[in-house]
Amino acid sequence: MTPFMLAVQALLDGNQPPEPATKPSRPRPVAKATDTHVMIRSLAEQLVSEANAVLRGRGVGISLVDDTGPGELTFTLRHGDTAARVRTVVSGHTALGQLVRADTPVEEPRELTSEDELQALVLSLLGD
Repeated sequence: MTPFMLAVQALLDGNQPPEPATKPSRPRPVAKATDTHVMIRSLAEQLVSEANAVLRGRGVGISLVDDTGPGELTFTLRHGDTAARVRTVVSGHTALGQLVRADTPVEEPRELTSEDELQALVLSLLGD
């Protein structure tokens, strides 16, 4: 089992989930923001696969759904009634990454502090 799979198992055994660290979103060049989005999305797929391997036979797993729209790349992670969207919104020559969670209203757009915080995000969805 991977360290992430062990963390998922620890949640099932009663550990508290971590809260992902975020920071205010800031505009970046489109190419850099898109590259970051693709890296985070790829890691999300790996983490969802690992989490679902541990969750198999224990009820609801985690889903990952991609969505795109005009000037936007988005994917949503969902576990039961809890969800988080990671979006990259393009405007002109810049793009803004955002983490959107219904349970965390924020006046200003926020993003994960790093790709590593995606693990904490997935674990937090399992803990809700």
